[in-house]
Amino acid sequence: MKRSQLTELDIAGAAPRLRQCVLFADLDRVQFDGVMKHTRRILLQENEVLFEQQQPASEIFLLESGQIKLALVSPEGHEKVIDLISPGTSFAEAVMFSRDHTYPVTATAIVASRVWSIDAEYYAGILRQSTDACFAVMAQMSRRLHWQIAELDRLTLHNATSRVVNYLLDQVPSTHLVTSEIRLDTPKHVIASRLSITPETLSRTFAKLSREGCIDIMDNTIRLNDIERLRRYTQVS
Repeated sequence: MKRSQLTELDIAGAAPRLRQCVLFADLDRVQFDGVMKHTRRILLQENEVLFEQQQPASEIFLLESGQIKLALVSPEGHEKVIDLISPGTSFAEAVMFSRDHTYPVTATAIVASRVWSIDAEYYAGILRQSTDACFAVMAQMSRRLHWQIAELDRLTLHNATSRVVNYLLDQVPSTHLVTSEIRLDTPKHVIASRLSITPETLSRTFAKLSREGCIDIMDNTIRLNDIERLRRYTQVS
């Protein structure tokens, strides 16, 4: 894992991206400049760990590029993928409010990734001074809570086919209403863990959808032939 302090050129490029994140969008100029001074860039290779479960937490993160998986690891070494982080998404904010200040999950780069690391204690200091910043964090955590409740509904009330179809539809841009092509750069065993199914079930579901003409599979590219028909799969359990 390679860490580097941002140069002036890096800051010029990073600042607009960080400003788009709800955590930093409403900070005033002084607060935002302070955040940038306490930001580092981390370069991760494929399968490299960013932080481990129960590791002391001192940073919050924003993914610049690549993909990060957040997973729980049992004492026996079994892994359950909790979330897949895409570029532009912040994560690990909740550590600022935990009593033991440790990361509850392990974060690993699925592909080569670039991450911005922000000093959590410095940002917590801003929260103590700024009501707007506090509400921004509350809004972010509220959105994540609602998303997790929806995920719990999917995983407990929907069958395997519905879960897989939901995952595929989540990858489709909102402007694609009829057909779409998506690229699955995430390993299938990771997708299966995320959906709480086995890799074999995932493969069988892909094959079933392909036989029914709903999708075409070409290596890591999947063509969704009828998005409306796929949506109907999500309406049944």
